[in-house]
Amino acid sequence: MVLQIIKLKSDLPEDELLKRAKERESNFKSISGLLQKYYVKTSKDGEYGGVYVWDSLQSLKKYQESDLAKSIPSAYAINDAPNIEIMDIIFQLRD
Repeated sequence: MVLQIIKLKSDLPEDELLKRAKERESNFKSISGLLQKYYVKTSKDGEYGGVYVWDSLQSLKKYQESDLAKSIPSAYAINDAPNIEIMDIIFQLRD
């Protein structure tokens, strides 16, 4: 499994960002290989993120090339490049 953590700065108020995320929820639920996605807010003003759990690096790469992934900057009013970390999950506490 693969963990992907994305942090981004949005110009949207939190309630609008959350509304847009919920409108796009079904699109993410239908992604093959995406086991879980957490929508998060950091302690920095206007900084949000996503924590994705993928079944494989191939599924992640396929998503990164998708129109859905490419639509994120405009959907969430992101002006700067997001911070993206990708890690292999080597041990899982719970099944």
